[in-house]
Order: sequence, then structure tokens, then C-alpha cells
Amino acid sequence: MAKKMKVSNHAIKETTGDKVFYAVNVLLLGLMALIVIYPLYFIIIASISDPDAVLGGEVILYPVKVTFSGFKKILERTDVWRGYLNTIIYTVITAVLALVVTIPAGWALSRKNLPGKKLLMIYFIIPMFFGGGLIPFYNVMSQLRLINTIWAVILPAILSVWNLFMVRTFFEANIPEGLVEAARIDGAGKFRIFFSVVLPLSKAILAVMALYYAVGQWNSYFNAMIFLQDEKLYPLQLVLKEILIASESTMGGSGETILEQYRLANQIKYVSVIVSSAPVIMLYPFVQKYFNQGVMMGSLKE
Repeated sequence: MAKKMKVSNHAIKETTGDKVFYAVNVLLLGLMALIVIYPLYFIIIASISDPDAVLGGEVILYPVKVTFSGFKKILERTDVWRGYLNTIIYTVITAVLALVVTIPAGWALSRKNLPGKKLLMIYFIIPMFFGGGLIPFYNVMSQLRLINTIWAVILPAILSVWNLFMVRTFFEANIPEGLVEAARIDGAGKFRIFFSVVLPLSKAILAVMALYYAVGQWNSYFNAMIFLQDEKLYPLQLVLKEILIASESTMGGSGETILEQYRLANQIKYVSVIVSSAPVIMLYPFVQKYFNQGVMMGSLKE
């Protein structure tokens, strides 16, 4: 008859060195958090404070003479709302097409029996370090007749090699080969396995990739600035950039007029950050729960 083993739990007493170590960690992490959070907080309070108070350095910890005139000036413009609509369209189409391209490609690269896998990996790795430059890029888009179309903004953004490798590693680490073999024995083909077995187990990486591509497209303005000529196609970021440049470049006249225009430009600078960032910030909490599983398990490891 087996003897019962009595296991006693002894609390491990923290030493003075442990307490000092934890205190230093908390101090450093708190300082880092403050360094990251305060600029964001300052932008918020500066956007709703009186421009004179901001310029005078009175706004430090709380808003001074609260005013929403900057938001009113921005949001009453029709080009801002048109820019919002264009950005939403670009972001949604980009995210959908990016998932359609990245997820199947990542699954294919995760298969050990993929023909020419090493050559394909080299093919994808080279653009991560070398690019053709802006002029060849523009010539290609021009030859494809994509200049001044929405596809000039969308198509270059639907595949990120880094995201592709993250998806590949996620599949390698989280989709058991035995599960795929069992589905194959049951008569499932390659497409049936992908859609019925792989995708239902990949919600985490799908959410993470959708957010990565959506945020990237939402914040993008360079391709639009290079390839779009019609202001009706401008995304929000480019519209706000044009407004800010216009407000800073039209200063002239009497000293009072110059001062008023400078106050307006300074206020618009903070308001534009809030207006452009708010939708993405509100979207993040809905996919936050997938980040640990999607990002950590999709980290590159060999």
C-alpha cells in the first residue's frame, strides 16, 4: 500500500535584495510608462485648451480655458469628411485583400512539402532589405495605369513580408501536422483542410493581421501623396496635412492677423492628431485579447 506523501508548502521569504530589485523595476517601468503616456495626454489637453495658453506654456497637467473651436473648424470642413470616407474605404479593402493574400501564402510557406520553398523564401526576403526606389516604383504604377486611382494606394499595401513570415510561423507552431493528416485521411482535400480546419483555428492571427494592415493603411499618406492628383481621392491623413500646411503658409497681413493664423495652425496641429487617431484607438480594445496568442505564437523562431 503506497504511503501517503504529505507535502508542506513553505512561503518563500523575500530578501532585502528582492525588494530592492522589485522597487527598481516598478520605478523604471513607471518612468517608461510616463514617457510614453504623457505626450499622448498632452496632445489631448492641448487640443481642447485655449491656443494662447498652449503657446504660453500654461498647459502642463490639465486643460486651460477649455474650447472645442479647433474641432469645430476641422469637422465643419467637407473635405475632412470626404477624407474620412476615402480612408475607411481604403482601409477596409486593404485589410480584406491583405488577409486574402497573406493568410493562404503563409499557410503554403508553412508546409514542408511545398515545391521550391527555399527559392520562394529568398524571393520574399530580398524586398525586405532592397527596394527599387521611388522612380522605378512610380514608373511601374504608371505603366499599369494606376496613377490617380484608389488602387495606387491599396495594391502596394496588401502584402507585408514581415507579416507573411509571422503568419507562416504561427501556422508552423499552432496547426498540428497530425490534425492535417487526420483530415486528409478522412478524405478532405487541400482547400477543405484550409477552410474547414486551418482557418477556424487561426482567429487570433487573423485579427492581428487585420489590425496591422488596417492601422498601416489608416496612417499611410505617402503613396497617396505621390500617386493621387485628384483631391476628391485624398485620404484623411493627406487632407489634414494639406489643411495644416495651408494654415501655416497663409500667414500674412498685420501682426494681429499673423498671430491669429499662428494660433489656429498650432491648435489644428493637435486636433488633427486626435481626429486621425481616434478611430484606430477605439478599434484596438476589440482585438487586444488576440494579441498575446497571435503575436507571441507568431513570433519568428527557428
